[in-house]
Amino acid sequence: MAVANVNGLRMHYETAGEGPPLVLLHGWPQTRHCWRKVAPRLAERYTVITPDLRGYGRTDKPTSGYDKRTMAADVSGLLRSLGFGSAAVVGHDRGARVAHRWGLDRPEEVERLVVLDIVPTREMWRAGAVVASGYWHWMFHLQPDLPELLAGKDIGAYLGHFFEQWTFDRGGLEAEAIAEYVRAFSVPGALRAGFDDYRASFPYDAEADDADHEAGRRLTMPMLALWGSQGLPRNFDVLDVWKRYAENVRGEAIPDCGHFVAEERPEALLERLREFLR
Repeated sequence: MAVANVNGLRMHYETAGEGPPLVLLHGWPQTRHCWRKVAPRLAERYTVITPDLRGYGRTDKPTSGYDKRTMAADVSGLLRSLGFGSAAVVGHDRGARVAHRWGLDRPEEVERLVVLDIVPTREMWRAGAVVASGYWHWMFHLQPDLPELLAGKDIGAYLGHFFEQWTFDRGGLEAEAIAEYVRAFSVPGALRAGFDDYRASFPYDAEADDADHEAGRRLTMPMLALWGSQGLPRNFDVLDVWKRYAENVRGEAIPDCGHFVAEERPEALLERLREFLR
């Protein structure tokens, strides 16, 4: 594990392999640990960079800066600190939202973009009942202080609910992985930082996304959208939605998969990444 001082915080990250740079951005409630099944294989061809995002894992947990514009600037600074001017980027969940903003704000830095199991944040706020039924945690996490109070009483049980409900077979993730995530979110400030990530979605991320939409700005790099057949956005026409936000996008559902694509179906993900990144 290495540390870089970027954008006013200490960001922990790991690199592996040699070749063109490839940045992997994790989601909630996880850390860079979520890439453990795919990063070593990708490192056979690429310089794989896996950071803990602002507020997550071993990276600093400041009380501000969780809007996706700032979080994208964090990983942009990390990339440049490692001597790279651009990279392919893969993001999952909250990390995919960071990657989306990175591609809009700094398109020259994102050569190819892969998003896993999301639709754009702007579509989430427009979806109404779909969000209310399938994404209730967004609304809960927006509340000040209450999520920390309630979830903090039993962090393992709270996070465990998502690891069970968001997997295809409802079997959850491996005990070792869950234990690592519970440990990471049990340190001081970690729960609050994760909820702050959600709290930034409205109004800050929403305002930035609306401004880009009104200005006609879209993602211009080649893009791949992948989602679990039983993942969180399954009630959306995912590819059709992304075609409204990107000029060159393709994608598909990964069969028999829930939300945690890199951990539930690593071989299927690797196959699609290798084909797209080539």
